Amino acid sequence: MQRKFGAKKPEISELSKVSDRITFLYLEHAKLNRIDSAISVADSTGTVYIPAAIISVLLLGPGVDVTHRAMELMGDAGMAVVWVGEDGVRQYAYGRSLNHSSLLLQAQAKLVSNTRTRLAVARKMYQMRFPGMDVSGLTMQQLRGKEGARIRRVYQDQSQKTGVAWSRREYKVDDFESSTPINQALTAAHQALYGLSYSVIVALGASAGLGFIHTGHDLSFVYDFSDLYKADYSIPIAFEMVKEYGKDDIATHTRHAMRNAFKDGKLIEKMVKDLKYLLNVKDLGEVHAVMNLWDNRKGLQKFGVQYHELEE
Repeated sequence: MQRKFGAKKPEISELSKVSDRITFLYLEHAKLNRIDSAISVADSTGTVYIPAAIISVLLLGPGVDVTHRAMELMGDAGMAVVWVGEDGVRQYAYGRSLNHSSLLLQAQAKLVSNTRTRLAVARKMYQMRFPGMDVSGLTMQQLRGKEGARIRRVYQDQSQKTGVAWSRREYKVDDFESSTPINQALTAAHQALYGLSYSVIVALGASAGLGFIHTGHDLSFVYDFSDLYKADYSIPIAFEMVKEYGKDDIATHTRHAMRNAFKDGKLIEKMVKDLKYLLNVKDLGEVHAVMNLWDNRKGLQKFGVQYHELEE
């Protein structure tokens, strides 16, 4: 009898339940392959099997080898994959969107392409960070100034709370170890938050590159979206980890603490709701969307039909 690992191949409607997934899993020095609907992970301690449909984002650290079949399964399951370098440098990649409808992407593109609606979404993002303040009349320059002051206060408050010294945010992308322990912890915490934000954005079918505040980068919207949660997650956790562990393997401790906080705070569920709120989409519709052909005069036309040339 053939042995099966993991769950059966999930239906597309099951894959769309992003909020039910485990936030992220970090792996290093292992070989990844595919066994049925599970990812097999083999290292010096043995082999485990992970159902692909339950992971939101996979962080692949140094020494990871991935087979073509494993990547095929990750893509089919809509799992976001993040390659993590030894010095904290990360390269992002992802599989096909879980939501096969382009509704969210179209809404995002429409909003970001108009100055008035783009400003409205940007103000929404700032309003979420200043719940007791009316920001509707503030310019982007004023909003940036208020946000900068808010984040500085968050850093200072966490420094006073934990006793961890703080001067300023600084790090070198290509030299992680040269940073202070708190800056290393912040880098690890922020990157974990970026990975989760990225996975939610692409899983629901939005674009990581169409930012409303950040612009010009293929991850602009990831940075927009992640900034909503730094004050509640990555910044306080980074300070707590340095307080507890000093500089001892700070990246690993920080990553574990972020994963626990994501789970305990049900952050994926909140992110899904926030993303739909920001883009003014209440219902994502059928995840297995029906494809149509666009016509500027007649509206949507049937796909898969052999059309004939009209006489002049």
